[in-house]
Amino acid sequence: MKPIAISRLTICGIDELPTHRSHGVTHVLSVLDPEREDPTIFANFDPHERTILRFHDVIEDKEGRPAPTKADVEAILAYGETLIGSRADRRDGHLLVHCHMGVSRSTAAMITLMAQCEPDRDEDSIFTSIREMRPIAWPNSVMIAFADELLGREGRLTAALHRHYAIQLERDAMFERWMTELERQREVGFGKGLQRT
Repeated sequence: MKPIAISRLTICGIDELPTHRSHGVTHVLSVLDPEREDPTIFANFDPHERTILRFHDVIEDKEGRPAPTKADVEAILAYGETLIGSRADRRDGHLLVHCHMGVSRSTAAMITLMAQCEPDRDEDSIFTSIREMRPIAWPNSVMIAFADELLGREGRLTAALHRHYAIQLERDAMFERWMTELERQREVGFGKGLQRT
């Protein structure tokens, strides 16, 4: 993400955080469930700036677990603005974005930041980078839809997400089983609708 002078990007889950303690992380975006305790591992990281956002990883409102809102994605974009605004104060950086498993909320957040900070970048190339960075990426479709709207991408980010789902389903049948178990069949349908028969 050259426009914000962040040369290294990492996506991970909570269990993987200890492996990044000595990787020169300068910025952290934590996306956690509202009721989850804050991981204590960050006390063992080098000095860094950290922002915590809290919302659930679902795509439909469930009792006690509402889906991400536009305000949640606006908070991610506000975080991106702070990175852009502070780029003159640093030469380099390492941004780590994590959620519970590093699969859905964190990948959607990173896509949002990349699309924000590189407004002329092709959407499919953003998703290619996400797959390279995090092969198990299955971004939250609700978050991506709000990002698409807020960034004025006119549906292109959502269309690229559907193509990403199709690629992931073709790569590994695990995704269909996994997302069906998590009641994310609608997203599976987006991908399967684009698959070759």
